[in-house]
Amino acid sequence: MSKTLGGPGGGTNPEQLFAAGYAACFHGALVLLAARAGIAVEGASVSVTVEFGRDPMDGLFVLTAHARVQMPAIDRTTAEELVCNTERFCPYTKMAHKGIVNIVALATESDATTHSAGTRAV
Repeated sequence: MSKTLGGPGGGTNPEQLFAAGYAACFHGALVLLAARAGIAVEGASVSVTVEFGRDPMDGLFVLTAHARVQMPAIDRTTAEELVCNTERFCPYTKMAHKGIVNIVALATESDATTHSAGTRAV
């Protein structure tokens, strides 16, 4: 658990893993859309930070994500258009803007023998 939440820190936390997936997805979508438009985006990079924030509705925790896109070889107008189109295309960005279908259920005994990649045992 991170130090900001009272844990010892160290290691990779879930927010960092989410940020890595978000950055990879956005970069892939950006490159795909640029290729479709015939635009070379050499040197483009995407960095994402994900942190805990406070939900203004209930005061509990909420995740905040900040994505920064760099496209040094592209003029600003073209870069802004690509980023805007990528925001509408990237599944992670859609999830961040619109939410996600989320189902949480207590597992049955038969579920206990099969673990998926998203399972965490304590």
